[in-house]
Amino acid sequence: MDQAKEGAVSARTGPLQDVRVIDLTQALAGPFCTMLLADLGCDVIKVEPPRGDMTRGMPPWRGTREEAPYGGYFASINRNKRSIALDLRKNDDLDILFRLVETADAVVENSRVGVMDRLGVGYETLRARNPRIVYGAIRGFGDPRTGESPYAEWPAFDVIAQSMGGIVRLTGPEGSQGYPAGASVGDIYPGTLAALGIVSAIYRARITGEGQFVDVAMYDGVLALCENLVYQYSFGGRELEPKGRGHAALCPFDVFETSDGAVAIAAPTPNHWAVLCGLIGRVDLIDDPRTFENIARLEHRDIVIDAISAWTKTRTKAQVVAELAGRVPVGPVNTASDIFADPHVAARGMLAEIELPETGERVQIAAPPIHFTQTPAKVYRRPPLLDEHRAEILAEIGVDPHGHRLEAQT
Repeated sequence: MDQAKEGAVSARTGPLQDVRVIDLTQALAGPFCTMLLADLGCDVIKVEPPRGDMTRGMPPWRGTREEAPYGGYFASINRNKRSIALDLRKNDDLDILFRLVETADAVVENSRVGVMDRLGVGYETLRARNPRIVYGAIRGFGDPRTGESPYAEWPAFDVIAQSMGGIVRLTGPEGSQGYPAGASVGDIYPGTLAALGIVSAIYRARITGEGQFVDVAMYDGVLALCENLVYQYSFGGRELEPKGRGHAALCPFDVFETSDGAVAIAAPTPNHWAVLCGLIGRVDLIDDPRTFENIARLEHRDIVIDAISAWTKTRTKAQVVAELAGRVPVGPVNTASDIFADPHVAARGMLAEIELPETGERVQIAAPPIHFTQTPAKVYRRPPLLDEHRAEILAEIGVDPHGHRLEAQT
């Protein structure tokens, strides 16, 4: 089998090449966390149940479901990982996991409270095998080891975390009860925080020889993301409502319709406001007492929005950007096709290409956004087939492909 078929695009890279992570996660929050670690160079071993990660069978697919070993959902967040399938209810497979943990810096899981403990692979059990192990957990409402929650036993998904953490209340048209964000921030942001916490704990473990339990609740992560909701209420007693397209403290800081879509324009500072007024032919608003400073513009938002909208609606997105770019903060509201065609995205390498294992088709996924001068983070391995790397992973821990310890045969 050639290199492309096996999925290795190039050697593992990134600043964390000497870190090994055992990935026991499924769905989105956990795999996104371990994807970030893999992008940064960690050797991430994805331990899947015999049926595979639940997202392997989720659309969209290239071709038919029967032809595809996985769809875009799985592919997007499981690149740069190796896969081994283990049934943790079987003693032989449990022994393999223990041997892997003994070689690792971290274990990551995102099951409900108590699931891993009942399987015999909870934090205390794994710490006994490897005192330096960092155990990362992402749950809806956290783990009792770091703080009891009355909701600890509740299952949670992205929309629940978004709703309880505050972002739904901040998002959507004015006067509504709020909308979930288009991106799955209730999963992705807690997953990102968990990756940072895990790396920090590994750093400490290498100094002290002692690992620890790292816990991020999805609710907590979204709450941290909605920090403005907290200070607005604490400082001013203000309950924020869905903000529509604008901003609670800055004006203009909004999305404006054009003849073929929309653009974002932000000009809350005196200099940007004056320049914008000149460019749209409304110099009268520069010194108008209703609009001459940000506080006044907040109180008379309708005047500001109407003036800018009257100008943008007569132009295309490209025309608005061409007239304002470099002088006033502006950007088009991009569709996916716009992003694929954007020269910035190409220049920054933000679309990574992978080859599908069965058909050889080349598709694109979002690339790592963290850039380094010396140790680049990149997509160096396509997402794995289920159990694809069993033989090489077992060989690294002294076990043959049948699960028998090699030393026992000598």
